[in-house]
Amino acid sequence: MTAAFAHAFPALLAQVVPTTLPQFADYMRILPELVLSVFGMIVMIVDPLLDEERSHKSLGVIALIGALAALLSTAQMARYPGTAFWSMVRVEGFSIFFHFLVIAIAAVVILTSYEYMAVQRIRAGEYYALILLGTVGMCLMSSAIELVLIFIALEISSISSYVLAGFRRREASSSEASLKYFLLGSFATAFFLYGVALMFGATGSTNIDAISQSLRSGAPVLAYVAMALMFIGLGFKVASAPFHIWTPDVYEGAPAPIVGLMSTGPKAAAFAVLLRVLFEVNAPGRFWLIWVSAALSMTLGNLGALVQDNVKRLLAYSSIAHAGYLLIAFAARPEMGASAAMFYSAAYAAMNVGAFAVISHFANVGEKYVTLEDYAGLGRRSPVLAATLTFFLMSLIGIPITGGFFAKFYVLSAALQANLVGLTIIGVLNSAVAAYYYLRIIVMMYMREPRGEVPVTPVPAAAGVAITVCVLMTLYLGVLPGGVLDYADRSARQLVSGSAVRAVLPNSLPSGQ
Repeated sequence: MTAAFAHAFPALLAQVVPTTLPQFADYMRILPELVLSVFGMIVMIVDPLLDEERSHKSLGVIALIGALAALLSTAQMARYPGTAFWSMVRVEGFSIFFHFLVIAIAAVVILTSYEYMAVQRIRAGEYYALILLGTVGMCLMSSAIELVLIFIALEISSISSYVLAGFRRREASSSEASLKYFLLGSFATAFFLYGVALMFGATGSTNIDAISQSLRSGAPVLAYVAMALMFIGLGFKVASAPFHIWTPDVYEGAPAPIVGLMSTGPKAAAFAVLLRVLFEVNAPGRFWLIWVSAALSMTLGNLGALVQDNVKRLLAYSSIAHAGYLLIAFAARPEMGASAAMFYSAAYAAMNVGAFAVISHFANVGEKYVTLEDYAGLGRRSPVLAATLTFFLMSLIGIPITGGFFAKFYVLSAALQANLVGLTIIGVLNSAVAAYYYLRIIVMMYMREPRGEVPVTPVPAAAGVAITVCVLMTLYLGVLPGGVLDYADRSARQLVSGSAVRAVLPNSLPSGQ
């Protein structure tokens, strides 16, 4: 692999050597990444200057301000559509959607972490900095149209996640989670990088637009191999089968708020890359790769969740299954499939981050209370907390008036319109299986007597705000999904239209203009 990439490097370098200096518009098109990077560095600089006992709140406030400022800067970035930095980054409806999504996820996780860091007695500085800097990589993944830049962004996101997974330093399971995630993640990244090198060998470029043009005239065998290797690398990041084996152990050992982040933010960014590679490039041989992975992910994820007694492991297998549901959209027609996948990413983020926000509060010191038996009788001991978790679980099942219902509805509708009857049947049957283990948690909360004295502390203000935001977004996407779906539909059509259509759009400005 090293020899192949070394051979290709001079040609790659020739493609990206700048001929002009970056212009103001170029920097505006990466404004959220710049804001997040600046605030991440501020957190690291301020950390040694603060008292250790109170630093988690002060640094959390700085990180939250940084995330909110990045959301505002995304709105500013939307005013500068087009490419930047010599056609390595593109700002369009698609990338703006995922920028808003991953930054919002980071903001909610930061709010959830206020209480968690204090209860677990964990030093906070680098924790918040890693969340912000990891979000930089996720944002870049959604807007990059150069495979080498996608690889760099993927590593920025991944390295932050590896460290955050092991943040409960006193727990052996957390260190084990970090090590497993790092070793298997590095192995998967090697597949992706080798796929990039082979794609360059097949097409003579690592730019997505140039690759798309080259493959229109016919795809060589090398392009099929490259696509398969890249899919393996990205399949690991989204925890789709058969690349999912790391997920239960990592989710069990990682801090609960970070599991909420890992299960949504990096996955949304990796799905954004998959959407670009599979639909914009019109990658060869994608259908059966996606079909098999979707069917395996749904089936193995749901069957694995049936036998779990640890709530974090149960939701880890649930995450694998939801990756399978989302992959159904990738097998459908590009326009409908891409918009359904975007909507599903948003709905899943809202309900899953909310669920882990509840779990992180209930887990208490050392995350002692994470088994199903610990939740017995929660409906009587803390009715509001139990009702909130029930709402998120009902959304994960796909019950009407929740975002999860419309997410599954649009994905399965896209599959049916593409005549994917077999995959749709597998999805429906797996949804029925999934209802059992989600309802099992609800039964524990409302229909079982507690087996021991499990303390339930009042929900702090910050965690309450985070949970409320997730509830409102899940409800909004379930009651009034039209606005988000219309935006996703327009963005998806722009994404799959290709460079020929973008050339005539008024917002398709050259870099630096």
